[in-house]
Amino acid sequence: MTLHIERQGQGRPLVLLHGWGLHGGVFTALAGRLANRFDVWSVDLPGHGRSAPLSQPTLDAVAAEVAAAVPAGAAWLGWSLGGMTALAAASAARAGELVLVCASPRFVADTDWPGTPAEVLERFAEELETDHRATLARFVALQARGSERAREEVRQLRAALFAYGEPDRAALRGGLEALLTADLRPHLADITAPTLLVGGRRDTLVPFAALERTAAIMPSARAVAVEGAGHAPFLSHPDAFDALLMDFLNE
Repeated sequence: MTLHIERQGQGRPLVLLHGWGLHGGVFTALAGRLANRFDVWSVDLPGHGRSAPLSQPTLDAVAAEVAAAVPAGAAWLGWSLGGMTALAAASAARAGELVLVCASPRFVADTDWPGTPAEVLERFAEELETDHRATLARFVALQARGSERAREEVRQLRAALFAYGEPDRAALRGGLEALLTADLRPHLADITAPTLLVGGRRDTLVPFAALERTAAIMPSARAVAVEGAGHAPFLSHPDAFDALLMDFLNE
């Protein structure tokens, strides 16, 4: 197995997938809170944290790698790029319930879809080649923008960033390429798994409107906002986030 996975707790399996440039350790507090009810699988995506990289780190390849390593039919919770990975797995019928946290089938904005301007990610891709550590630090700061608890959110994200070493450069490029180019909207109508989309009301990277649009296309989905939160509501507003998550998973 090339993936590093931290497991804790007992109960139904629940897979946690982190965002770009980070690792499963960003979910340490959340996993601890969930472990009394679930068998929590915190995954380091390929080339991140303590997981070996893939030779071709495409979104589909990453989704297939995770799906092969976790229990069939497990619930998947994916944040940001991890949410896109969960959607890619679900489109191939590899996941059970889905919780998509600040995640959209298309990350970048276009004429009829709310998202992050492509030039923002293109600039990160350019800067990645010259100073990847500074680029990642800037990206986590951008994630907290708009949050009413931005300072604490940035502190937690920066503390986690290099806790398990340097992410693989090719994996970082592959993740940015997925964020820039992937468009999973054509597959949404075929994903019948019960789905909860949780967004931050103040998220400037993945506007909550994108989650509402996504939920309207999927057969069994709904979108809910965490008031006052930015791009990482599980960090900034844990009580509100946990309440939404547990209500959904206990249905």
